[in-house]
Amino acid sequence: MDSPSQSVASILDKWVEEGNDLEQLRISGIIISLRRRRMYSKALQFSEWLETTKQVALTERDYAARLDLIVKVKGIQKAEKYVERIPTSFKGELVYRTLLAGCVHFVNMNKAETVFEKIRELELPVTVFAFNQMIILYKRLDKRKVADVLSLMEKENVKPSLLTYKLLIDIKGESNDIEGMEQLFETMKAEGVSPDVHVLTVLAKHYISGGLKHKAENVLKEIGEEKLKGSFGAHRALLGLYASLDKPDEVARIWKECDLDPRMSECIAAIEAWGKLGKVEEAEAVFEIMLQKWKRLSSRQYCSLLKVYVDQKLVTKGKEFVKRMEDSGCWVGPLAWDALVRLSLIAGELEKADSILHKAAQQNRERASFSTYIVVMEQYAKRGDVHNAEKLFHRMRQCGYTGRLKPFDILIQAYINAKVPAYGFLERMKAENIFPNKAFSLQLAQADPFFRKNRVLDLLDL
Repeated sequence: MDSPSQSVASILDKWVEEGNDLEQLRISGIIISLRRRRMYSKALQFSEWLETTKQVALTERDYAARLDLIVKVKGIQKAEKYVERIPTSFKGELVYRTLLAGCVHFVNMNKAETVFEKIRELELPVTVFAFNQMIILYKRLDKRKVADVLSLMEKENVKPSLLTYKLLIDIKGESNDIEGMEQLFETMKAEGVSPDVHVLTVLAKHYISGGLKHKAENVLKEIGEEKLKGSFGAHRALLGLYASLDKPDEVARIWKECDLDPRMSECIAAIEAWGKLGKVEEAEAVFEIMLQKWKRLSSRQYCSLLKVYVDQKLVTKGKEFVKRMEDSGCWVGPLAWDALVRLSLIAGELEKADSILHKAAQQNRERASFSTYIVVMEQYAKRGDVHNAEKLFHRMRQCGYTGRLKPFDILIQAYINAKVPAYGFLERMKAENIFPNKAFSLQLAQADPFFRKNRVLDLLDL
């Protein structure tokens, strides 16, 4: 784990030469340990070394695990090429559903739909896992298509899982359809699927956002009962939900139950809860407890407190904390880049925020998040800075963020605010298989003098 990445193979060669054994159980343990620490690059090198040295006879599960690592480290295109190399006898449902999950992770609708159809074309079992992946994708990009997925599930006689119901309940909640959300919840129970803490959390979250405080508190009582049964995740859920209800005394009570021997996830939830309540010192105190207990923390754990500084607009504290991360040897990755970008924007330093994003893109280890690009692009659009908005749009495409309406929506705003015409927008969108909705069509008519509104409305059949 502490070795430089380039020396992984030589360390493993030496280890085997010393007479150490590599049976399947030990191999699985190594991969799991590296994954848990998000050391995907080293896990991939270990997997490559296993295949090159023929240490074990590979199974479909091994190929699927390797494929998942390639997706995380090298992206979808490399993963697709690897699938072509997998022997046909090992290229089953597990391999293709792993590729599907990778496409969904990168929010690539075209590729995900292609892989899903490939599974059906090859007459491989279409499991609830594959259907759930498509629901996750359409939940983010096009909720109208979720109904098609559910119809196909019914046709294929695939029963919804707990995750299916959780996703559907969340979709109803996001649409402010509280009645529909409650009906789904009752259907789930009637079908013999018992709600867990995660489903109850989604339910409570939407009651809170809908102003239904009494209903939310009833759900919190159910989560409290799950806590008494020792349900994993109950403390974490309650910390966040009580913070959303603006109840610091309840947050303090739940944290007191944890702080003698807290789990990492509970510490992070407590930091986020105190941050939501604006209690920065309490969040900092939890972070110090976490640091004392685990000594070496990951970027994700540091960023739980860093986000508090961003949300509370504590620019100086935030930038000093990033320096502390670096000094500790912690990798400053996408979560920290996002925080630094937002801190710079809070300070009114748009060019500096863009510079941080540009430097992040030059580090090949992992790309900056979609939302980080969007928040910078939005600022250029507000200024009517078409030149820099276009440059950022191009950089997003280079990173693989294609096939989404949002960047086009922001870009058209830049043209409108600059009061300059935007030619050929519809053609650019069609090249990425994106079609405008009603709201975007109105903006397009405003920005492109040659755009004929009826053409898009006819295209959409609206």
